[in-house]
Amino acid sequence: MRPLFADPKTDFVFKKIFGSEEHTPLLIALLNDLLELDAAHRIVSVELLSPEQRPKVPELKHSIVDVKCVDAQGTRYVVEMQVLNVEGFEKRVVYNVAKAYSGQLDAGQQYPELNDVIGVTICDFELWPQREEPRVPMLSRWRMQEQHGGARGLGQMQFVFLELPKYGAGQAPRTTIEKWAFFFREAGNLRVVPEALAEEPFTDALEVARVARFTDEEWEAYVRAGIALQDERGALSLARREGREEGLRTALRRVLSRRGLALDAGADARLAACADLDTLERWLDQALTAATADEALR
Repeated sequence: MRPLFADPKTDFVFKKIFGSEEHTPLLIALLNDLLELDAAHRIVSVELLSPEQRPKVPELKHSIVDVKCVDAQGTRYVVEMQVLNVEGFEKRVVYNVAKAYSGQLDAGQQYPELNDVIGVTICDFELWPQREEPRVPMLSRWRMQEQHGGARGLGQMQFVFLELPKYGAGQAPRTTIEKWAFFFREAGNLRVVPEALAEEPFTDALEVARVARFTDEEWEAYVRAGIALQDERGALSLARREGREEGLRTALRRVLSRRGLALDAGADARLAACADLDTLERWLDQALTAATADEALR
């Protein structure tokens, strides 16, 4: 049975809602709300990235969606939906904004002609975990600051992040930011349009995501995008697990070596074949007190 609405976090649906000329008012509404822009700085036009301008990360092509926008003052926005937390993610965000900034100048142009660039990133993961201090709110804004007196400056490049897992308003979002977070998190699970989203622009966004409006080709594209995203998620999870397993094996061998202990061929083969993280962690703990190498792997 098909859901009522498609998941707006997926590549296909995000682009259908926010990345088409037909629905540019939805992208403009999203950005104006996330950036909390006043009337003098409202975004009035949107420029979509062509495929060759998007980040060259082939193994994550289904988890990255980018659009570029220009507001009434000429400020540019690089907007990204990021589903998976990958190594070097923050550096890539900074790189994309810096590239958009420096790429404005053609030969012969002068530096004063450069417009500010703001990176806007929606993350389906915690970039700054809530358990860490100081806590970063769900919607955060970043710019350079003088470290002694706190004066803010060099605002030519700024960053905005919406971390969806930090949403905590349940089924009753109140603020506009909470409603956007609720929309991205829950649209794919909704059976009816909730009261909190029964107003523009959310109703319009939900209508674009309404599965009943999809053609058979669009539905197949959505299913393929979802499968591809799950494959990417699984590949990253496996890579991290294998990396942790190998790290535990290396740590265990180092502990035994420092204690003057060595594994025989049979024990070393058991260690190499073990893929259970709990067992590897237990062996590492035992190696710290074991009198023999064999005791470490019991």
